[in-house]
Amino acid sequence: MHVIRHAHVRPHSHIRPVHPHARRSNMDLTTGPFFSKIIRYTVPIILTSLLQLVFNAADLIIVGQICGDLYLGAVGATGSLVSLIVNLFIGLSVGAGVCVAQNVGSGDEEGIRKTIHTAIMTALCGGVLLTIIGTLGAHTFLSWMKTPEDVIDLSTTYLTIYFSGIIPILLYNYCASILRAVGDTKSPFLFLAIAGVLNVGMNLIFVLAFDMNVDGVAWATVLSQVVACALIVIKLMRRKDACKLRLKKLRFHKEQLKRILAIGIPAGLQGSLFSISNVMIQSSINSFGAVAVSGSTAAGNIESFVFMTMNAFQQTATNFVGQNYGAKKYRNVSKIMRICLLCVGTIGLALGILVNLNANTLLSIYLTDAPAFAYRTARDRLLLVCLPYFLCGLMEVMTGTLRGMGCSLPPMLITVVGVCGLRIAYIFTLFRLPMFHSLRSLFASYPISWILTFFAEVICYAVVRKRMKRDNAELPAQE
Repeated sequence: MHVIRHAHVRPHSHIRPVHPHARRSNMDLTTGPFFSKIIRYTVPIILTSLLQLVFNAADLIIVGQICGDLYLGAVGATGSLVSLIVNLFIGLSVGAGVCVAQNVGSGDEEGIRKTIHTAIMTALCGGVLLTIIGTLGAHTFLSWMKTPEDVIDLSTTYLTIYFSGIIPILLYNYCASILRAVGDTKSPFLFLAIAGVLNVGMNLIFVLAFDMNVDGVAWATVLSQVVACALIVIKLMRRKDACKLRLKKLRFHKEQLKRILAIGIPAGLQGSLFSISNVMIQSSINSFGAVAVSGSTAAGNIESFVFMTMNAFQQTATNFVGQNYGAKKYRNVSKIMRICLLCVGTIGLALGILVNLNANTLLSIYLTDAPAFAYRTARDRLLLVCLPYFLCGLMEVMTGTLRGMGCSLPPMLITVVGVCGLRIAYIFTLFRLPMFHSLRSLFASYPISWILTFFAEVICYAVVRKRMKRDNAELPAQE
């Protein structure tokens, strides 16, 4: 089991900003009290993630309310496919963030500069590749997923437009990952808030004024993300510290690229392989017809708001652990992990209960004239997937902790076996039996896979921590 380490360049535990604004926006993640800092750091990430979901939620709500449930299903049928294709490159942004956080902890300002410019180049090249793959292969990919014939053309239109604007979407995510790694979670939230308002406004204009449907909401999503991308790139270009982005210095730096790939590729593969099981489950849901797709889409969108809260604590764990690991403050790592596990478990359970208590009200936002089967499908998904989502949160925090320590391959392998392997095996075995061939049994595979994966990652963490202490026995484990 390989843990990526880097040289201790200088004794500072954080980069030294030379500008008052940088001092205000950055948070030192290597000193306590950790509980209050974790909360203050995580809240803007949660809000940012929720705003990202507003892009898709606005699409779904406006399409569902104005155009009808058929168009709702057309947009919803693209979600898992987008995640599958995009996650690999989003994973590389995780690698960039971990590298920046570790460089911040060790005080390696030159490493920060090289990592940032390498990361932005990676986003640009990845965006070009995804644009080609997504726009040319949209209809083929949807056909492979057994997308219902009555929505496949509409889904293809949405997907083609979405991938035509994938470059700014990737750039925003990479820049946001960099800012969070140095302790700034407020700026990404602010920029996405501006873009979110624009997205909702353009949705209404395109659909109501221009009589568009899925093409209108797709263009609204892309154009609003262009605004968010422009704002966050300008933010990096105006910084006065080691995180300043200089366009003329954009290039690949071999050592930084290797480290980004070493952490980012397993993280991206984990996300993509995670999505494979979701794509297969979506294909299984599609086999029950367009009505089932609409119900599952509505519940899945509500469920996504809970997931983003869980995932925010993974990002927090990754960056807090990354800075402390870079600063060689190893005892802080276990403290941060325990606090994040407590927070994500408590908040996740509370949100799952709250959603299910208000299920009918929430579903009425998405489903208007849908048949009873759509509502029943949606309520089953909320009960079996959303209620126990805190288990997914526990798994996410363990993944973030391991990545922050530079250990990215083992969590990927564990996820492949514990999540993807179990779900795929279920679809090809028990799900084919008449007694298990139902949407309820399909949804139940989610929490079972989360429990198994979480315990496997706990064991992995214990092994990595033991090796870390052995390999660094000569170094002081600072508080």
